[in-house]
Amino acid sequence: MATLANLTGDPVTLFASDVRAGLSKNGQKELPSKYLYDPLGFALFETISLLPEYGLTRADERLLRRHAGDIVSRVPSPALVSELGSGSGRKTRWILSALSEREPVSYYPIEISHAALASCASELNDIESVSIVGVEREYQDGLREVAALRPPSTGLLVLFLGSTIGNFDHGADARFLSEVRSILAPGDWLLLGTDLRKPVERMIEAYDDPLGVTAAFNLNLLRRINRELEADFDLRQFEHEARFNEAAGSIEMHLRSKRRQTVHVRRGGFTATFASGETIWTESSHKYTLPEIEDLSAAAGYRVEAQWVDEEWPFAESLFLAV
Repeated sequence: MATLANLTGDPVTLFASDVRAGLSKNGQKELPSKYLYDPLGFALFETISLLPEYGLTRADERLLRRHAGDIVSRVPSPALVSELGSGSGRKTRWILSALSEREPVSYYPIEISHAALASCASELNDIESVSIVGVEREYQDGLREVAALRPPSTGLLVLFLGSTIGNFDHGADARFLSEVRSILAPGDWLLLGTDLRKPVERMIEAYDDPLGVTAAFNLNLLRRINRELEADFDLRQFEHEARFNEAAGSIEMHLRSKRRQTVHVRRGGFTATFASGETIWTESSHKYTLPEIEDLSAAAGYRVEAQWVDEEWPFAESLFLAV
């Protein structure tokens, strides 16, 4: 059974406010990466995940497929499951299938993308003994609502897969996981996916593929602003750029202005001026080391209970216990 719960406020007003704040910043302009995922952006990302250069998604799925039984065996019954940023839900199938073999499962994917929730419900609706209730909210707000629904003596397993945690700046990742921990009870669980460091050339190619799919995904954010906020970005005058920030240990995606130009955002009531070569920072993807994951766990109020690492495309699934 699948249900979608639309619990958002006015998304256009929030979008306009975030765009104005990001493009009005002194120094580095930026836009929140969550806005990359409108229906077209979501479809483009699903295509990216199939590209030979982008091994992250396949590594994530391999680990979940191979070790789902071991993972769920460590989580006491009964347990309610929630996922922060489910995407299509394809990789989550292995965890839900393993859990459903021992008990009926209530699964709450949390997404800001209605298209992603609909895709997730469609993908997973055939698993017997799994009830799906999609929550269209920001991560923390959605998780608070889910936690409030749990029956007494029921644990909570939170899934945060695909190395989405890498999209947070250094330090912000620990703060976010600490906020999640504040919603959980001692003895709850968090399964965290993290992409690991690898040669720089290999990482760059994953975010700047030769077919240009990632470039289209990045540029689609400007197209979305044009459509939803009545802006006049000329997409031909911006180009996608991926770079590795050695100090931060992160791949960064930017949109570079090819010339000096001014853009009007009518629904936001402002203009933004770009110098030639100036960029908009749209996304970061931190690449972890295994010791960093251990430190992250401790800093946020968890303990690493188990860890599985893919060798073909270095990637880790870590099972955190809330302490």
